[in-house]
Amino acid sequence: MQAKHLKLILASTSPRRRELLGRFGLPFEVLAVEVEERPRSGEAAEDYVRRVASAKSAQGQTLAPADVAVLAADTEVVLDGHIFGKPQGREHAREMLGRLSGRTHEVLSAVSLRRGGLHWEALSVSRVRFRDIRPQEIDAYWASGEPTDKAGAYAIQGRGELFVTELQGSFSGVMGLPLRETAGLLRHLGLETERLLAGAPP
Repeated sequence: MQAKHLKLILASTSPRRRELLGRFGLPFEVLAVEVEERPRSGEAAEDYVRRVASAKSAQGQTLAPADVAVLAADTEVVLDGHIFGKPQGREHAREMLGRLSGRTHEVLSAVSLRRGGLHWEALSVSRVRFRDIRPQEIDAYWASGEPTDKAGAYAIQGRGELFVTELQGSFSGVMGLPLRETAGLLRHLGLETERLLAGAPP
């Protein structure tokens, strides 16, 4: 498949991933997929995010035409080996943010790309440090509505950045789609970095 005839599907309805992929100037369509997002017993966080991203792209491929490339991702917040996932409610968010307060955690973002029988993967690992967060700040943040569907109960691209004192790694990876790693995968489809930097033509 030549890049100029590339058909690409993003197997995610996340507005953050849609916005990040859109920065490349590529035409793409969005496809909703549903996979179980639950770590297996003893499963390492890195293995988990890779597995979920792979499952999303695989499901997307079953729903898409055969000539279409499918991109998917999974992002998780990890502290002391524990995968946080998304908050189930206010108290769960308070617990998450309370544990992250004043500490450094990891954000793992796996990307999976499929075309035909081919499959490519990449992983971004970032380290984020939070300042001490007061309980009333957590309550106010929850009331804003921002944390409800976010891994670790915060959005670094939104009000959640107020908690961050240090970031080592990829800002876009913490958002949900690491651009450097994604660009590397898109090279397999004939899209060189300079074309992405210029805004790939339709």
